[in-house]
Amino acid sequence: MKGRHIGTVHIKLQYDVVHTNQIEFNYMSNIPSHNIDLSIPEVVTFVGSINVPGVAQINGDITGEITCKELEVGPQGNIKGKIQAQGIEVHGQLENDINCKGLVKIFKTGKVSGNLAYLEIDIDRGGQFSGVMSYIKS
Repeated sequence: MKGRHIGTVHIKLQYDVVHTNQIEFNYMSNIPSHNIDLSIPEVVTFVGSINVPGVAQINGDITGEITCKELEVGPQGNIKGKIQAQGIEVHGQLENDINCKGLVKIFKTGKVSGNLAYLEIDIDRGGQFSGVMSYIKS
């Protein structure tokens, strides 16, 4: 079914972790193997609010709000909305209002646009940012 668009789901998701699985992602640079609390694959389109207490790994299309500890936007990930996180890694696309209380890392394939508030930022050669940046004092 890859490549077929079946429909769009409009729901509010409150995600509480009971058990996490060990998953390895080859494109994540900082931590080669770690626990993912929520993973949305590239074939999924989601509209709504997501609240994850730990790590959210996104490869699908998300429109809405995401609150999490760590956000990993995979190469196929496309997020539009209001983002709150402690750390953010971007390999895909992230846009609108982004608030990161720690490090925002934009990799060479990453594109970030909109209003970005951050404590630390690192942009690889080839990574893109357009919009307004503001530094958060620790």
